[in-house]
Amino acid sequence: MPSTIPTDISDPVNARILAVSEDRIAGFLEDPFAEISRLSELPVETVSERLRGMLESGVIRRIRQTLMATNLAPGALVAWRVPTERLDEGFDYLAKDDPFSGHVVIRSTDAETPGSVYRLWTTLKVPQGFSMQKHCELLASRIGASAFRIMPAKRLFALGVGHVRRRGMEPGSRTDEPGQVIDTNIVTLSEIEWQVLGPLKRELEPDELRPEPWRARAEEAGVSYREFLAVARGLADRGVIGRFSTFLEHVKPSATGTRVTRYNALFHWRVPEGREIEAGREVGRHHILTHAYWREGGPEFANVNIMAVAHGTEKPVVLAHKEAIDRHLEAVGIPVSYTNVFWGGRSEIKPSEIMPQAYEEWCRRVGVDPEAMRDR
Repeated sequence: MPSTIPTDISDPVNARILAVSEDRIAGFLEDPFAEISRLSELPVETVSERLRGMLESGVIRRIRQTLMATNLAPGALVAWRVPTERLDEGFDYLAKDDPFSGHVVIRSTDAETPGSVYRLWTTLKVPQGFSMQKHCELLASRIGASAFRIMPAKRLFALGVGHVRRRGMEPGSRTDEPGQVIDTNIVTLSEIEWQVLGPLKRELEPDELRPEPWRARAEEAGVSYREFLAVARGLADRGVIGRFSTFLEHVKPSATGTRVTRYNALFHWRVPEGREIEAGREVGRHHILTHAYWREGGPEFANVNIMAVAHGTEKPVVLAHKEAIDRHLEAVGIPVSYTNVFWGGRSEIKPSEIMPQAYEEWCRRVGVDPEAMRDR
């Protein structure tokens, strides 16, 4: 018998839950569903039931404990120059066959601009001890890319999804103070920390959306429940745990035709050298942004150095948010000598694998000696 539990994001109860569960549960909690219940002011049974229903129906893509992966594995945004006739083939390879590529997006610009020939974009994490340059060279040979640009994040200024919370947000809405600065220093983990991290980061199945969801994961890690919690809390204290998050399917429409977002925009700005952190904090304070960071675009992208991502259901509204940020930068005295917008089209979103052992296994699977991929 079909479930009668509402699963659409427009349902008032679901909207209350998602406004919390998308990006407001920071760090590691023994019972994240109890915290979602508290903040949404709904019974925990309702929270679990609704999240389970949305996950099973595909409205929610995944539910998982996120990591600050930029502190666990060297990461970058990578733009690929791929012949048009091989664009979809390259997309499929990165989305399906490279577990270290996370967001895979085909992007375009409204006019021919610096970098507009780079249509395929990915986020990439290469586990500690291995070379990002070598990995990109290998991928380029597999997807037929004639060039690629690796753009590591030097600093982060905004990081949080919250699509439901951002719906209807006014252009220019921002915090009273400049955005935070998040560094990207790599943290070295102990054997027991890696042992716990593997099961901890894997997405939850519908039947795990219940109190004490980590008890079975502790057994999988081969440690006691108390030790699992202690190690996870220690990882949170070290800054490598992100949020407990529900990720909506925001690219495809739901069964009822509702879209979480329709337009995905990557904004570029070039600000004076030496003012990147100041500019990034002013950009990052704008509520509409899911990501903001200092990345060096190089000559391929007119030497832009501040990038940000915004989502929306209407293109003019997304552009209005961009214009509000531009006006704010001008008002606070930060010159912008070049700016651009790259629009997202076909996309696939998955967490990047960051476990060194997984990288070795992948190399063997694709016929590459893992030792040849070492960073040395």
